[in-house]
Amino acid sequence: MDKKKILVVGSCNTDMVIKSDRLPTPGETVIGGTFLMNPGGKGANQAVAAARQGGLVTFIAKTGNDVFGKQSVELYNSEGINTDLILSDPKNPSGVALIMVNSHGENCITVASGSNGNLMPKDIEKFKTQINSADFILMQLEIPIETVEYVSELALEKQTPVILNPAPARSLPEKLLKGLYLITPNETEAEILSGIKVTDYEKAKEAADIISGKGVANVVITMGALGAFVKEGNQYSTIPANKVTAVDTTAAGDCFNGTLCVGLSEGKSITESVKQAVKVSGLCVQKMGAQSSIPYKKELSVI
Repeated sequence: MDKKKILVVGSCNTDMVIKSDRLPTPGETVIGGTFLMNPGGKGANQAVAAARQGGLVTFIAKTGNDVFGKQSVELYNSEGINTDLILSDPKNPSGVALIMVNSHGENCITVASGSNGNLMPKDIEKFKTQINSADFILMQLEIPIETVEYVSELALEKQTPVILNPAPARSLPEKLLKGLYLITPNETEAEILSGIKVTDYEKAKEAADIISGKGVANVVITMGALGAFVKEGNQYSTIPANKVTAVDTTAAGDCFNGTLCVGLSEGKSITESVKQAVKVSGLCVQKMGAQSSIPYKKELSVI
């Protein structure tokens, strides 16, 4: 059977990470820690996660014409991702993220978007043919919202399922929500979209009902150590997470979304795809870094 084609539209960054015992408070300098630098960005992380789980992935993004951008494209090629649709921005640098991680695996992140913020609908227009031929489209919110809306509109014309990971958190226009097949907020993002503070499965159900009431066909709320809550049509399910010791949660959500999309591309239900995504993201948080922590499919045999 031919693999279904996954098109990821989103951001790529270079992550600069410092891990120390604790996160600094405003105005404080914390001495001591470990530094590492690796490729990141929500779009790129999700594309890499999908590719490592066996997905057939094409990535639409924009990098700067600099060493960070060129290194990123080389890495995506090595992962088997189709990079023909990655654009080079002559005016803006590649995106950079500064990440601090404490000893509990909690993080705080500041992103300088650079060329990611210049991936505009006029760029996407060049790729209508590739968008129309995709079987699933996966997006996030580290690129301009008008670009996300434009891709969603093109997908709706062809009835192509769009999966949106609404991160970083922000409110969304209802027109966009009505065009989505699936949305995957975490607790914070679900609260912004629904007005419900998600603290447990019961509250997750309330939030999912409100979000789906705005027109989204299906809702998956990721809940960290609790796992995930799924509203697939009119069916509800809870998928508990395995108990693990988190080292760095930086790319856990991206790993989840990329894996989920692969499950859908293989013909699995949303619930079955979420079960797999929870397992894979549980492996992800046990390693440092973004893309460096994303597991390959063969690693699942250890679970």
